[in-house]
Amino acid sequence: MPIYPNNWAVVVPLANEEADLPAFAAALQAVMDATGGGVAYLIVDRVSKDRTLRCCEELSREDPRFITQWLPQNRNVVDAYINGFRAALRDGHEIVIEMDGGLSHDPRAIPAFLRALNEGNDCAFGSRYMNGGSMVDSPLRRRMLSKGGTLLAQWLLGSGLADMTSGFQGFRRGVLLKLVDYPLRSTAHFYQTELRHLLRRQKLIEVPIHYRAPSPRVSKGAIRNSVAVLLYYFLRRLQGRTPLI
Repeated sequence: MPIYPNNWAVVVPLANEEADLPAFAAALQAVMDATGGGVAYLIVDRVSKDRTLRCCEELSREDPRFITQWLPQNRNVVDAYINGFRAALRDGHEIVIEMDGGLSHDPRAIPAFLRALNEGNDCAFGSRYMNGGSMVDSPLRRRMLSKGGTLLAQWLLGSGLADMTSGFQGFRRGVLLKLVDYPLRSTAHFYQTELRHLLRRQKLIEVPIHYRAPSPRVSKGAIRNSVAVLLYYFLRRLQGRTPLI
């Protein structure tokens, strides 16, 4: 039987997830029970307009492994992740995994991340485009944005990773301590690509995942920010000044 580290946490930004939260929580609880560890930081802010916050608070009362964080000061999803990382670091966790809470990411993949990070890797990135990974029931537009973003990043930034846009990933404590104080330029979806680029000299591994995207919606503002940040790092690369974490 695999031996898993028990001092791990998962950071989950949640917005308008009232309908999916029970199924997600049940799947995550099963993983926690099976691995003998785990704490979940449920990050909720003003973007959520339904009963997600109340549902998270009820879940926290029922199961103390779920810690609800109400963070109205968040400006965007990147703030949600970084503030969740800060909470996990403050509480002493050695391995921190980030994932979506709307059933796009399957909690049953978490043990694969734990094994990868327990074997000496600094970062483990979920990949839909390697052997064993896939996109399931995802609209064509979402597939094109995800795959197109990966191809552009591979071309412009010189990345060798198979998937540059997945938001299911895990880090060891030492990496996160550097990351939470880094002045990231992304405010939306390109955050995942920016991290992979900045962490390219760390010991990395990709983990196959099955991703389910329920909606093709990506805002125009998010796309504009992605293009601007991609061009910024591309120009820095041309100048031989690409930053690292």
